[in-house]
Amino acid sequence: MQDDDPIRILKQETLSDDYCALKKVTLRQRRRDGSEQEQSREVYANAGGAAVLLYNPERRTVLLTRQFRLGAHLAGHEGFVIEVPAGNLDDTDPGERVRAELCEETGFRGHGLRKVIEFLPNPSSLTETVHCFLGEYGERDRKGAGGGKKEEGEDIEVLEMDVDEAFRQVKEGGINDGKTVILLQFLREELQSSNGPHL
Repeated sequence: MQDDDPIRILKQETLSDDYCALKKVTLRQRRRDGSEQEQSREVYANAGGAAVLLYNPERRTVLLTRQFRLGAHLAGHEGFVIEVPAGNLDDTDPGERVRAELCEETGFRGHGLRKVIEFLPNPSSLTETVHCFLGEYGERDRKGAGGGKKEEGEDIEVLEMDVDEAFRQVKEGGINDGKTVILLQFLREELQSSNGPHL
């Protein structure tokens, strides 16, 4: 290890590479007391994702989806999760990805999209960074029915929800997907600001 680098990666093994790569990583870490330790950890490695929340200021609604999520089901929750449209980057620009996901999942294009935050959903076991966007939508933005790609196993229900109901569901646990909670909080802060939303 270099003097200024407390982490050295010793070995990486790919254990599985189906949906995304599962790697076993062996590393050496210099602890704060100066001693060194060797550890092995498993991480899922992917290119990250992008998510978007659309708001309709005239109707005071947000555009959400509901779909089955195996991880939530296996964790003992209802498997059908309410969330914002999102997708893996797959070497695509985050702005391009959210526009494509919007059309595929909801049938809407949206406008005024802007990035508000990047976050790490689980930095202990994922390499993923999620890029989050806010934007607006109206009837003129409707381009199709949405519902996702059947050939990829998607069966997505489109939800147009009153914004206050969405905030209530976050508080009561009906909406508990991380990226969705974060984006609804950003929208809530903007709606409560003295100048209103800057979408």
